[in-house]
Amino acid sequence: MSTTTATAGNSRPSPARQRLLDAATDLFYGEGIHSVGVDRIIEAAGVTRATMYKQFDGKEGLVLAYLQGEDQQLRTLFVDAAGLSDDPDILLDAVVSGIEADIRHRHTRGCPFINAAAEYPHAGPVRTLISDHRGWFRATLEQLASAAGLSEPPEVAESLVLLRDAALVGGYLDGHDRVAPAFARTARQVIAAHRH
Repeated sequence: MSTTTATAGNSRPSPARQRLLDAATDLFYGEGIHSVGVDRIIEAAGVTRATMYKQFDGKEGLVLAYLQGEDQQLRTLFVDAAGLSDDPDILLDAVVSGIEADIRHRHTRGCPFINAAAEYPHAGPVRTLISDHRGWFRATLEQLASAAGLSEPPEVAESLVLLRDAALVGGYLDGHDRVAPAFARTARQVIAAHRH
């Protein structure tokens, strides 16, 4: 199901759509999804209610677009890492460094997917998107661990997912200066323990 009204041949979002998405991203991540009403997003974006509903299928459509944007940010981290080298060991290190930087600079209030899951405890489109994101993340880490010749790639992937989850939550609770280097150190220990 599409959450936007797209213009044929236009891959860039309209300025109004982008303002709505930027406002929703800041407010949803900063204050929680259910605590932020549509009127507040409309006001922050400087658009009309009609524009909001033209661009998104209601608030849930905007929530899905917000989480899709978060998903794309993580996918971009992997693409950027792949641009550095085709050596799987270098890629793994770049991914760990990218996640460490994310903990320090971007996701300072926890994981947006864990936060959203807490607000959407039941099955539905939001939980499906979260599940799909986590499945992709885990599978991508497993492929990378396998390409690097690590033993037990599924175990490596599960460990790195768990570490990222814990680090994003821990960074919010205990401070990113303490948690980000602990994440990187522990992630690299997991990787080293699975080298042949």
